[in-house]
Amino acid sequence: MFNPQKKLCIYMEGALDNDSGKMGFGLMRFSKNPIVCVIDSKFQGKTVQEAVNLPYQISVVGTVKEAISKGSEVMVLGIAPSGGKFPDSWDEPVSFALKNGLSLINGLHDDLNARFHHLLNGNRIWDVRKPKPSYPIATGKAANLNNKRILMIGTDMASGKMTAGLELYASLLKKEVNVGFVPTGQIGITLMGSGIPLDAIKVDQAAGAVEEAVLAESDKEIVIVEGQGSLAHPGSTATLPLMRGAQPTHFILCHKAANNHLRFPVSHIPIPPLDEFVKLNESVAKVCGSQNTANTLGIALNTIGLSDEEANKKIIQVEELTGLPTTDVVRFGVEKLINTILH
Repeated sequence: MFNPQKKLCIYMEGALDNDSGKMGFGLMRFSKNPIVCVIDSKFQGKTVQEAVNLPYQISVVGTVKEAISKGSEVMVLGIAPSGGKFPDSWDEPVSFALKNGLSLINGLHDDLNARFHHLLNGNRIWDVRKPKPSYPIATGKAANLNNKRILMIGTDMASGKMTAGLELYASLLKKEVNVGFVPTGQIGITLMGSGIPLDAIKVDQAAGAVEEAVLAESDKEIVIVEGQGSLAHPGSTATLPLMRGAQPTHFILCHKAANNHLRFPVSHIPIPPLDEFVKLNESVAKVCGSQNTANTLGIALNTIGLSDEEANKKIIQVEELTGLPTTDVVRFGVEKLINTILH
């Protein structure tokens, strides 16, 4: 974890205008650290808002050297390349940053401490996705906790689970609710300062890692667990360990309103009707050892790409189909879901 006063620059070369910049956009929305600038030569001289119409008045520069001149102290790799591997083309800008005293936050699978340790001189590298050497085997103990454990689930990868979870967490904190958040991916871990890099943990220890993290929040009235993957996705291994480890009492379902099929490369697979998908997850959770079926409290609908009128129409359609309170937590706020959680 880095001091929340440290000034960040976010390396997003070639990614500011596409969805591989998920790490960077997550930090722009939620980071407590001041963000000095974003690095993407395609949009240098503009702000993020001018470049991609997002509500952030953050300068975009073309080089690491410019970022340093603006007072940056830590560079965050804000891009998630396919497969989470470090591209060779990043070697030069990362080396330059480290040689010139910047620390580095790395959310990729590669161990960059091993690769660049010889360039460090008082600065440091945080390999966010580096797991502990081992985790316990899950035992289902979380089912005995006397609190609400809300697992964010999704119809697909990148369906808004982290964003919706963090929005709910922030809102509950403001209401002075005793709430915890369990990050399970690199963005959440970076923002919270600790967590479990679920996709880097051996599969037979994954449920135990989740259980350990949830038990550590046993003093909380409500625990929000960041979801990963989807039961609908053939390449996802994360949802079952999350259910087994967290023993959720409740779900919030996350879905991209415009999507009827899973994302490429499995876009031939249709997303089930949302009412059926809710029942599927509740049934699987019960099989995974929950004392009672985990109930779905509501739906966080990502309406990106839709007009306000289209978004509201879609929300009404989903509520009529599922009988569950539904909203876009970014566009319309979280109160509808918060009211359901608290009552």
